[in-house]
Amino acid sequence: MLPLPEIKDLVFLGIAGFTLVSAAIVSFSRSIVYSGFALLGSFAGAVGLFVLLSSDFVAATQLLIYVGGILVLILFAIMLTSKIGDVKLTNLSVNRKIGIPIITLFTLFLLSTLAKGTWLVVEKEEYRSMVKPIGDALLSKYLLPFEVVSIVLLGALVGAIVLIKREVK
Repeated sequence: MLPLPEIKDLVFLGIAGFTLVSAAIVSFSRSIVYSGFALLGSFAGAVGLFVLLSSDFVAATQLLIYVGGILVLILFAIMLTSKIGDVKLTNLSVNRKIGIPIITLFTLFLLSTLAKGTWLVVEKEEYRSMVKPIGDALLSKYLLPFEVVSIVLLGALVGAIVLIKREVK
């Protein structure tokens, strides 16, 4: 009888499946709006995987930068672009005839490599949050570069606002 999988393994498979389905929707959807919103699911799945790996700082950074910043920027660009529905889709069947066999061979190669490989069992280390050490380093040893980067980003933000104000007039 096969041993039952642990809950953590099932959660990993669920999050990984959700991420892959979202990425497939991003890739194959004919609607750019649906692709943009599916990208949210893909980014959220990546955040979930980082949380599952006990990498809370990377998960929070991923959430703030990608989901909170870049995805919102992409969605605004999609929604503010006029006549996006008038774009003609082209038939790329020649590329598919070449691409599908290549992808199939590559997938078979990867699966055979995974099946033949030896997997090492790694001892699990005790969980330590890295947020406090990173915060301490940013506000002590790397305070000057941190402040310089914040001033540069503030300058870029003010410059973008000035450029937008000029275009509106």
